[in-house]
Amino acid sequence: MEFFEGLIITIAASVVFAIIAPVVGCLLAGVDRVISARMQGRVGPPLLQPYYDVRKLMGKEKVSVNTVQGAYVVCAFIFACLAGGIFFSGGNLLMCVFVITLSSLFLIMAAWSSRSPYSEVGASRETLQVMSYEPMVLIFAVAFYMATALILPLDGLGSFNVSSAFMLNVPVITYVWPVFIGLLFILTIKLRKSPFDLSMSHHAHQEIVRGITTEMSGPTLALVEILHWCENVLFLGWVGVFFIWGTWWSVLIAIAVALVVYFIEILIDNNFARVKWQFMLKSAWVVALIGGVNIAVLAYM
Repeated sequence: MEFFEGLIITIAASVVFAIIAPVVGCLLAGVDRVISARMQGRVGPPLLQPYYDVRKLMGKEKVSVNTVQGAYVVCAFIFACLAGGIFFSGGNLLMCVFVITLSSLFLIMAAWSSRSPYSEVGASRETLQVMSYEPMVLIFAVAFYMATALILPLDGLGSFNVSSAFMLNVPVITYVWPVFIGLLFILTIKLRKSPFDLSMSHHAHQEIVRGITTEMSGPTLALVEILHWCENVLFLGWVGVFFIWGTWWSVLIAIAVALVVYFIEILIDNNFARVKWQFMLKSAWVVALIGGVNIAVLAYM
């Protein structure tokens, strides 16, 4: 019975996330464009320009290079919403990590299916990005479990459930701040911002050929943009969970920190040029090693 109740809650939360996250993500994307324009000395587009762009794409004729590309993109969107539902309903953080990675893999398969050389290069780079950030993301989930094991009065047993953060006397960042710094580093990769936007850029100033989405157009490309909005909301939620503990106003602190982090990501995006994939892979794994040291320290506390 508990299993079915949890399943119903997760599905309901995923549906709510699929409705609310695109709205919040659209506003964040609009803020990104406005701030980026100010940093570059331009007037820039209006705040709702991302919405106007997606609405225009939705009105275009549905053209696809094959019959499976759109299906892969739909699957990527569904799994992203499922990951968001798991996280924001207080579910298992480790399962959330696995599901959002599955979403990324479906997007990679969508690019590979087109057989375009530009899309294939974008898919290869996206695969490298997954290889770069995934160890740190897994370390983040394990560190959350070990931090809750130290704080919760459960005889040394931790929890992967996000809801357990509201049972803590102190936020988990007090024990895992090196992991938090590592997550901030790989967040630039997951948000596909410079200097790590190797597979696809969300700004025209980077490239004409858009890598992984080169052969996508119309409603399919619009769904990819909405998928990116949902990912942004989920990843900022990961940032905020470090600052949650057993008080209601900790949620306000978490939201404030997440917004500050998003501003820093915009700042980095507009001030650093794209690097080679070798540097991205090496630097991300060095950061993951630091996170591993943090977990080793927690194991002996």
